[in-house]
Amino acid sequence: MFITCQNITKSFKKGDQIITPLQALTLDLEKGSFTALMGPSGSGKTTLLNLLAGIDSPSSGRLEVAGTDITRLSRSQLGAWRAQNIGYIFQLYHLVPVLTAYENVELPLLLQPLSAAERHKRVCTALDLVALSDRAEHFPRQLSGGQEQRVAIARAIVADPPLLVADEPTGDLDAASAKAILQLLRQLVNDLGKTIVMVTHDAKAAAVADRILHLEKGQLVSDI
Repeated sequence: MFITCQNITKSFKKGDQIITPLQALTLDLEKGSFTALMGPSGSGKTTLLNLLAGIDSPSSGRLEVAGTDITRLSRSQLGAWRAQNIGYIFQLYHLVPVLTAYENVELPLLLQPLSAAERHKRVCTALDLVALSDRAEHFPRQLSGGQEQRVAIARAIVADPPLLVADEPTGDLDAASAKAILQLLRQLVNDLGKTIVMVTHDAKAAAVADRILHLEKGQLVSDI
């Protein structure tokens, strides 16, 4: 299995209360699969996404991603692991406004020991995959919302991570742009073998996935 969650629980203290967004979750996901996470606000969807991405750590349980039990990694080891294995796609793109599309896509590669020529090759390849080679020198303010999200996807895939996590990637887009982004994500699974886990409230978006998981109160209640 590419992702294995065994009795994953996440709790934190808020004032005098203990909040538990995930409770004893057990789940397996295959490599090259496209999974949608659905559920009401506060159901634990984004918490699970952040745990899978190594951005947060579970309070208990075992979490193995791409052959590594990430619950056993130190903070520095986790940072290095994320750089190699995770691409994160946000709802609001999180592009740096003073950088061009090319420079935004290049950012993750600056953390790796690559030559300028190798970085250039990878950035061009990523922009070509999202059909934005002709917008490489444009700034975010010069792009449409759909184009900005394509730049964000190029940035997420430029280091060739096996796992992409997407938090409402179409939530800020019009219907036509959302459809194009979902088709692109589907292509990344079908053609490049990426594994994608996507949080969404949109049933139409979830229908593009191979598998739809419904969470409620931190527990898995449906697996379609």
